Amino acid sequence: MRRAISAAAAAAALALAVSACGGGNTEPSAAPATSAGAAEVSGQVTWWDTSDATNEGPVFKELIDEFQKQYPKIKVNYVNVPFADAQNKFKTAAQSGSGAPDVLRAEVGWVAEFASLGYLAPLDGTPAVDKPEDFLASPASSGKFNGKTYAVPQVTDTLGLLYNKALLKKAGHDAPPKTFAELKQVALDVKSKAGAEGLALNVDAYFLLPFIYGEGGDLLDVAGKKIAVASPQAVAGVKVVEDLIKSGAAAKPAIQDSYTNAETAFKEGKAAMIFNGPWSNTDNLGGKVFKDDPGNFGIAPVPAGSVKAGAPTGGHDYAVYAGSQNLDASYLFIKFMDSAESQAKIAGKLGLLPTRQSAYTMPEATANDMIAKWKDPMATAVERPWIPEGGQLFQPLLEGYQKLAAGQKGTEPVLQDVAKAYQGLLKGWSL
Repeated sequence: MRRAISAAAAAAALALAVSACGGGNTEPSAAPATSAGAAEVSGQVTWWDTSDATNEGPVFKELIDEFQKQYPKIKVNYVNVPFADAQNKFKTAAQSGSGAPDVLRAEVGWVAEFASLGYLAPLDGTPAVDKPEDFLASPASSGKFNGKTYAVPQVTDTLGLLYNKALLKKAGHDAPPKTFAELKQVALDVKSKAGAEGLALNVDAYFLLPFIYGEGGDLLDVAGKKIAVASPQAVAGVKVVEDLIKSGAAAKPAIQDSYTNAETAFKEGKAAMIFNGPWSNTDNLGGKVFKDDPGNFGIAPVPAGSVKAGAPTGGHDYAVYAGSQNLDASYLFIKFMDSAESQAKIAGKLGLLPTRQSAYTMPEATANDMIAKWKDPMATAVERPWIPEGGQLFQPLLEGYQKLAAGQKGTEPVLQDVAKAYQGLLKGWSL
């Protein structure tokens, strides 16, 4: 999850999920347990890639070229779909039965919902689930629903504190902040001593989670079927953000396109710190203040609140559309793209984190020092709820965060509004 989806798109997506007509089976039909011999498989596979078209897309295209050399009878139609549009676009196409891709690069929080609606083909017993024992446990769990595998993990990630070492040093700090209190102080020192903003915020629900987790809060108590987003702990976490903005420690955030604004401020040296993930490595290192001095680019775990340091588990999975007419070709495509060798290449060229344990020791991956630098931030990753409604939790929180950042509402009323929205989404759950 990098950028927030538009309110209109999310509203349409929610309407589709609630109505669940035309393909909304709670138990999808089983995919073939076996696949044709690889040498005999032919067909066309349309893949919707939701990665960054500029920085990441070219590497995935290189892998596609390698795949087509290995499987000359299979043609891959590569389509880059903007991440912000993909969730709703796929649901619309799958529900109508027209225009859905054979293979989708899905955000980890989408899989359970798509599977519950009958839109994904089960992958157990197919070549797509290759060497499952090699997968890291948490990323692999995102592809499971009702005891079946509906997706396999492509990349994993979380959020870290990215920082400009030179600006922090100019402000009198040799190390990044480790707590929310230190974050505020370092940011204020940068603003007063280094001539830059201390912290640039991305007004996105996903980026609010480290503050909520840090104070011991969460969005949901899944085991108790309880909505927790307005709990005292969650309130305490969001109040930290409210204080960062009011105190000036965080620059007044842009409400629209805040991801790009915050990212640009950081890589151009106008802000010393930002929360972001490993997907931004390439973009940041190409920025004005890091391009000629990559050693100035710092990566640390998100600061801790009074309870812990915690950032959400993110990443993307490969999934196959249940209505695909090219299932065997799609299974082989996923097997190739998700192999340890392919993951190592992606890690080496883009700094994205593999989901296969073996990929971390391969030379292509170890050659990129970004992989090792994300080890400590990944240790703080908090597993998100893999429930059908999981991918829809962010829009109400985004809208509330926008009101908070604009000064229209305070923390308590914002989170109360979010809790009410969750009640409409999660039938039978208590507050």
